[in-house]
Amino acid sequence: MDMFDFLEATPDEINKGIAARVRTVRKRRKISQVKLSEKSGVSLGSVKRFESTGEISLLSLTKMLSQLNVEQELKQISATC
Repeated sequence: MDMFDFLEATPDEINKGIAARVRTVRKRRKISQVKLSEKSGVSLGSVKRFESTGEISLLSLTKMLSQLNVEQELKQISATC
């Protein structure tokens, strides 16, 4: 998914955009949903639901992002808080 304006996007659109980005990173790194689930400790159902709907708990999202090695992005987000 291309970048979009967070100020004009709805929360649902933002969640779906994040999910699309995570899916792209996962696929680019050739990590299956099953493997991401196993490595992150997030259930496979949650991984699948997140990628299709954008719905997930913050804790589960953080676990998945850590396993995808996107710490720099996480640091940028948390630095703005």
